[in-house]
Amino acid sequence: MELVCPAGTMTALKTAAEAGADAIYFGFRDRTNARNFPGLNFTAAEAEEAVALCKAKGVNPMVAVNTYPVAGHEKLWHDAVDTVARIGAHAIIVADIGLAAYVAEKHPDLRLHLSVQASASNPEAVAYYAETFGVQRVVLPRVFSLEEIRDITAAVAPVETEVFVFGGLCVMAEGRCSLSAYVTGCSPNKDGACSPASSVRYVQQDDVLISKLGDYTINRFEADEDAGYPTLCKGRYVVNGEEMYLFEDPASLDATPILGELAEAGVAALKVEGRQRGKAYVQAVVGSLRQSIDSLASGAATPSDDKATAFMEGLKRTQGVYRRDWR
Repeated sequence: MELVCPAGTMTALKTAAEAGADAIYFGFRDRTNARNFPGLNFTAAEAEEAVALCKAKGVNPMVAVNTYPVAGHEKLWHDAVDTVARIGAHAIIVADIGLAAYVAEKHPDLRLHLSVQASASNPEAVAYYAETFGVQRVVLPRVFSLEEIRDITAAVAPVETEVFVFGGLCVMAEGRCSLSAYVTGCSPNKDGACSPASSVRYVQQDDVLISKLGDYTINRFEADEDAGYPTLCKGRYVVNGEEMYLFEDPASLDATPILGELAEAGVAALKVEGRQRGKAYVQAVVGSLRQSIDSLASGAATPSDDKATAFMEGLKRTQGVYRRDWR
């Protein structure tokens, strides 16, 4: 199975390549990219450099143009597609049906992957994209069970399936999230920023740290708690007098215990979430997964890397890494 890893910066990209990534995905520094945050992503010139670096390392470079174009302003997205083709990326990852059509018409030789943002969640949807636009791989929604992954992978062959195995979970159906837009006016689907950093504030009240998004309090952390980034769906609210994580606990996905089952299911690629994460995250997670995949392929027992394991366990318990990366 191919190990597909994130890069939000050139440093993260080099780290992923050195840690054992088979493929690295990244995006442009604009609204065409679903991780459109300050200080991240690549200009066209930097993306061209990144593609060359990946190829020199034997890694497949993939560019995500995975937001939805705004009516009347499609040129930004079309230009992004044209740039991906020009710089020679291995594949482009798109969500919008119109962009899929544009790729198929203008750049038929460019390998086309369907983003999880497209939310293609049944064989008929995948078949439509494959037959109409030549999509060769689909990234499956993170909410799928192992049984659902197995069934859809068998049903859509020879289209490849790619599944997330580590990183942030999303309670919403990808590509359909509106929560952040209600509070910030910035759409994750069209602007590429869920809980944009410009709307984030932290307020210290005695020993309590309050995280806010715009004018809304998302969470309150006691002194002994790890503080998380204020994402609405992972906020803590008082409901009927009870304080709770209403939508989802702020835990991360870790599918490493079922890598063998994913291989048996015919999954082609394993994806790590985290283009907004730092070098330490990329190094630890990619390195650990590389060991696990290689051990699985050789039939050996999965090796133990205590440092990487401890790091990954910490990530699963808290979203605090988001805040540390953004300060």
